[in-house]
Amino acid sequence: TPLYSSAASDVYKRQDPQLEKDWKWSEKYSPQPELLRYAQHVADRYDLRRDIEFSTRVGSAAWDEAAKRWHVSTSAGDEITARYYVMATGTLSVPKEIDIDGTDRFKGEVYLTSRWPHQGVDFTGKRVAVIGTGSSAIQSIPVIAAQADQVTVFQRTPNFSIPAHNGPVPTDVMANYNNDRDAFRQAERMSTGGAAVEPSTISALSVSDEERLATYEKGWARGGIIEFLGMYMDHITNAEANGLLAEFVRNKIRSIVNDPATAETLCPKTYPIGTKRLCVDTGYYATYNLPHVRLIDIRTHPIATVTEQGVDLVDESLEFDVIVFATGFDAMTGAMVSVDITGRDGLTLKEAWADGPMTYLGLTAAGFPNLFMVTGPGSPSVLSNMIVSIEQHVDWITDCLVDLRHEGLDAIEPTQQAVDGWVRHVNEFADLTLMPQANSWYMGANVPGKARVFMPYAGGVGAYRVTCDEVAAKQYLGFERRGPGGTSRHDGVIRPLQADVGVMLGVMAGMDLPPLETMSAIEAREFAAAGAALRAPGPDVGETIDGVLPGAAGDLNYRLYRPASPGPHPILAYFHGGGWVLGDHDSDDPFCRDLCVRSGGIVISVDYRHAPEARFPAAVDDAFAAVQWITEHAIDLGGIPGQVAVGGWSAGANLAAVVCQIARDTGGPSLVGQLLITPVTDGGASGGSYADNAEGYILTAALMNWFWDHYADAAERLDPKASPLRAASLADLPQAFVVTCEF
Repeated sequence: TPLYSSAASDVYKRQDPQLEKDWKWSEKYSPQPELLRYAQHVADRYDLRRDIEFSTRVGSAAWDEAAKRWHVSTSAGDEITARYYVMATGTLSVPKEIDIDGTDRFKGEVYLTSRWPHQGVDFTGKRVAVIGTGSSAIQSIPVIAAQADQVTVFQRTPNFSIPAHNGPVPTDVMANYNNDRDAFRQAERMSTGGAAVEPSTISALSVSDEERLATYEKGWARGGIIEFLGMYMDHITNAEANGLLAEFVRNKIRSIVNDPATAETLCPKTYPIGTKRLCVDTGYYATYNLPHVRLIDIRTHPIATVTEQGVDLVDESLEFDVIVFATGFDAMTGAMVSVDITGRDGLTLKEAWADGPMTYLGLTAAGFPNLFMVTGPGSPSVLSNMIVSIEQHVDWITDCLVDLRHEGLDAIEPTQQAVDGWVRHVNEFADLTLMPQANSWYMGANVPGKARVFMPYAGGVGAYRVTCDEVAAKQYLGFERRGPGGTSRHDGVIRPLQADVGVMLGVMAGMDLPPLETMSAIEAREFAAAGAALRAPGPDVGETIDGVLPGAAGDLNYRLYRPASPGPHPILAYFHGGGWVLGDHDSDDPFCRDLCVRSGGIVISVDYRHAPEARFPAAVDDAFAAVQWITEHAIDLGGIPGQVAVGGWSAGANLAAVVCQIARDTGGPSLVGQLLITPVTDGGASGGSYADNAEGYILTAALMNWFWDHYADAAERLDPKASPLRAASLADLPQAFVVTCEF
């Protein structure tokens, strides 16, 4: 914990129920002295001091593959051998190197908020420079200003801060906690941010300006980082919603700070609110109304150098008695790479993470057997109530070690596939938010030369806990475990679904919607149409044209999507999905628009007759007739003759694949390619997908059977016109691009 007197936690604290009998917190955001007394009390109560080496730094740790042990060297000269090595070094524990010229020349007092003296500092009567306006500066500047004769704050990037409103824990929170402590703690564990806060399901854009402002005012009056950012569901994912909250806070700053120019300098405008750690304060903005406090924007008045007497700007020289550097930390990875950790084959952790941290679950790293990290990069850590996240990691590591012992194993290491899959999942979740838009310490952007990647996991504390539990339950999926009891390797990716797809499917599962297979075809079509009405629109294209073309037994509707670029263009004849039962030429409109924009070609989405009214092979006959007509009229449609491909999604991809085989076997038309998006290829229901993905989201085995029952008789399902994978030959077909999914 930082030692400056104004340091405090910024989320509510929780503790062992047994400790509640003899320890009561005085405030919801306890100050540093109370946090220190609590840590000392816990150490004494549980006799922990005997197992702690104080004033000792770990200098290096090296893995011995033959002995399957870590060799750890300390600053005290100790050499320790350990089977398991756990880095519980904290995410904000290594100060960032000060990158200002001349800092070693200053003759006055120098302090770092990250390394504050135990005995405290008296600023009475002194001229003080504070360099930095992050969380520690925001907490300490009002306290320093209350003592010093003069305070000059040097700011590069302003930070958003909301009132701490510190004091006793609100009565409603305590009542909820005391009513059912187990349920309260479980709610924390399964929440998004590690706090028992009911998540909003309302968009900031869906309410009136008056209602939104009233909600914001209540949030400002109440405080709480997680609560404030979570007043509406889309503050961190939607730029427009975020902008509304950011402007509300900026207006609060303007209303507090008397000088308009100073107020504007304090208003963050270069990044979305919440994408840097939101700060809490007591009187921070009002401090700038004091006559002896000055704010200097070093973006317009850069620091040239620190001198013996003070600080030289490019346009002014200032003298000080004290300089306080509030320049932050080498967050998330700094403490871990500061130790010379060497894994298998001489690879150091610093080298392995040169392009950004690579972990599995934020707990382990490939190439470093038996190394565990508590709240490491790739876990919720700093985006959460840290106590809840630390507790979960300690429990998981403990259970893992117990399982190893029970199974006669003594080494564990993640596979590279598991690590790569988890890093991809972490990045996908980050990209669903606005977080990567800020040059924050979440991104490593505050440390020169550090790789810029989003390090914490933004998928939520509860979802992350479920993932970790699933890994263990699936025989430690993604790990290789070795020992006298043998070798157990279960390679794989725990979250293969793309993050946005997983979120959408999870929401749908939580809605408890009736299964399509319980409906009639008409009911299912109405249900699908209602869902389609809520879809997001696709991108704009040059033009769309609705028309009809001759099918095998009558006219078929189509929609043509033309790119904005000059023609002629290649053409994709496209068939929609829906199990041959649902959909029409409009049902895949957003996707067809996207295909048109990305490919620069014409996309023609063609409807076809649906089952059960028109069973197999009606859809196939219509699809082939449509492709024949499109190729014959390519010039009239604005296309390039001889440059026609076919494609589709699901059942539509099935039709596209079949059409290519028919065209091959009947001498035309000539087709240049196939775009098959999750195609239905075999009606035999004997493939691995029918077993591996039989249950789960939306397209279950039961629903697939429902589609087949409507479309084709049992004997017909094995016909190559229904199951193109069963064709006598798959040779001499147009080149195919096939997209599969894993649900």
